[in-house]
Amino acid sequence: MKKYIKGKYRKSIYENDNGYKIGLFKVVETNHEDVEDYLDRIITFTGYFHELNDMDTYMFYGDLVNHPKYGEQFNVESYDRVKPDEKESIIEFLTSGLFKGIGEKKAKKIYDTLGKDTFNIILNNPNNLLLIPTITQKNVDTLHNKLKEYESSYEIIIYLNELGFNTKDSMSIYNYYKNDTKSIIEKDIYRLVKDINELNFKKIDYIALQSGIKKLDIIRVKASILYLMNEISNLYGHSYIFKDEIINTLPRVLLERIEDDLVNDALISLEKNLDIVKVNDKYYLRDMYDSEVLISKRIKVLNNKEIIKVNNINDEIDLLEKDLNIKYNTDQIKAIKESIKNNFLIITGGPGTGKTTIMKGIVELYRNVNKLSYKNLLEDIALLAPTGRAAKRMSEATNTPASTIHRFLKWNKETNKYQVNEYNKSKVKLVIIDESSMIDTYLFANLLKGISSSCRIIMVGDYFQLPSVGPGQLLHDLITSDILNVVELKKLYRQEKDSDILSLAYDIRNGELNKSILNKNSDLTFIECSNDEVMSNIIEISNTYKDLSYKDFQILAPMYKTINGIDNININLQKLYNKKSNSKKEISIGETIYREGDKVIELSNMPDENIYNGDIGIINLIKTKPKKEIYIDFDDNIVKFTPANFNKFKLAYSISIHKAQGSEFDVVVIPLVRNFNKMLYRKLIYTAVTRCKKSLYLVGDINALNIAINNNSSEIRRTTIKDLLINE
Repeated sequence: MKKYIKGKYRKSIYENDNGYKIGLFKVVETNHEDVEDYLDRIITFTGYFHELNDMDTYMFYGDLVNHPKYGEQFNVESYDRVKPDEKESIIEFLTSGLFKGIGEKKAKKIYDTLGKDTFNIILNNPNNLLLIPTITQKNVDTLHNKLKEYESSYEIIIYLNELGFNTKDSMSIYNYYKNDTKSIIEKDIYRLVKDINELNFKKIDYIALQSGIKKLDIIRVKASILYLMNEISNLYGHSYIFKDEIINTLPRVLLERIEDDLVNDALISLEKNLDIVKVNDKYYLRDMYDSEVLISKRIKVLNNKEIIKVNNINDEIDLLEKDLNIKYNTDQIKAIKESIKNNFLIITGGPGTGKTTIMKGIVELYRNVNKLSYKNLLEDIALLAPTGRAAKRMSEATNTPASTIHRFLKWNKETNKYQVNEYNKSKVKLVIIDESSMIDTYLFANLLKGISSSCRIIMVGDYFQLPSVGPGQLLHDLITSDILNVVELKKLYRQEKDSDILSLAYDIRNGELNKSILNKNSDLTFIECSNDEVMSNIIEISNTYKDLSYKDFQILAPMYKTINGIDNININLQKLYNKKSNSKKEISIGETIYREGDKVIELSNMPDENIYNGDIGIINLIKTKPKKEIYIDFDDNIVKFTPANFNKFKLAYSISIHKAQGSEFDVVVIPLVRNFNKMLYRKLIYTAVTRCKKSLYLVGDINALNIAINNNSSEIRRTTIKDLLINE
């Protein structure tokens, strides 16, 4: 009998053009004695494959080998895709989490005893379950009562399982469409992509092709165009694309050549169905077009509203300076005055110009001018930021509660909907937004929907920093339109005027490099070394600051891969900061070992837990029995993670520059090597340098720094907000 492992493909570590792959595989079943230790664990595999995906179950036939360098691997000689049978579908449904106390072992025993009629027997003769060893009366009651709730649905869920959906997805689909599920899927399975947030195009497309849809079916072509437009928007930040781009790129999605006439037919149909909008030669996703129009109209109306008259404003500012024991400069006074008088204002400036400082002045002056109690002030204003750390800094600077925009809008992650919206608006009268360069078009449009049309808006930010991760370049477009109320802060405050970190930041911003400031003072150190020496220098610097709080010391790198990338730095610094110890529990997740005391970063928004993308914490506790659980401390907010969301965090001794936006650290280390290639550009390095408050270390090649400073060709985003503001 052939030796095999059965389970799920996780990811590739290496692959070449001939189809050879090295990857990771989760083993759920095997007849190979030497592989039994890998049951319910990850094993490395090697072999030649036409196609693998993480949705199907596979049988890999071969043998376990011991590689002299990489250790044990399963060498795959042949493989099959396992189509889910009725038994597997029933077992998956029983172990879906609906039925408390029913794990895989009990589910298998139930099926082995009751067979294909499992659900009918549980509904009509539940006590037959007591014939099965280890099944308790409590199990019987749970199964019977819960199954009665889902009596009309389990057949649909089994149907969805057999199509290729897992039980979790099947439940989401059924809960959305109820008894119309089957007819909707048979009519247009791609509708699920638009309606159900958790389901992505690739998963639906794979199931559709397996179910027999033709590659050039017009329904598939239309869904592929929407997917393509969305991918380009998210990847490059564009708000629109051109027909030629659709025609040239679409065959890669369809895996089939397609005639231009069929693309035209699909585009016309999408336009008629209001899925896309065509303006001249530009094609927009409907949501993007509506968002840009909403933003430009609302901002223009607010900007042009009559200014608010404030009596004795100069006297009020004098009193404010006395109360706060501060002396504002001319630009700052102008910014504070304009904030009180205007319905819309942008305050911009580079690092150290006091953007955060004047927010406290604006809040206090608004309170004084409007004669508000502290309680009424909190009802009137909302202080917002795109990230949790930026919101916390904002709150500390103003002594007023601040929130992420997602939390303010009561974002529901499961549905990707906001509970504060155009039908349920907030009653706040003034919104102040910090780190506005990070806000994407969709998020800002949703914020505008959630506040009244008369709500005043103050945006604060540095538009020379990286644009938002999501589509658009909102702050840049608003400022460069040259028709809005903007105050630019120019005088440096955050550090002394002779700060070499600030000098470097402004040199980078201007596309210059004055080498004489490098290593001139203790706040800016450049360690020039070869590519192979970068890591040892990073370790040496990190060892110097080993006693510094994890919140104050951070390594920022442009890339994850390569020997000096984020992943490899994290492996090395974990050995320095958090060595393996009998007193610390640890757990393997994929290729990474996590142990108690590790520094980690959150990779997504979890508003229910009050943690957000980019938040940094420490692993407080790891449990492996009876269930795997990891408890992470985010600034005294301890959050439990289970295997279902173990992919939501990574080690954070080193993090990406993008993830550091909205944060500041006392000491920052930035590796700079030429093989970071396309990631060496001006805005990225500027953003990294401006994260540092006290001591900055640049490690690597001076030529790499020069390349970055002279490269101002970071992806130019195609957006329309600026044009809409100027040209109606």
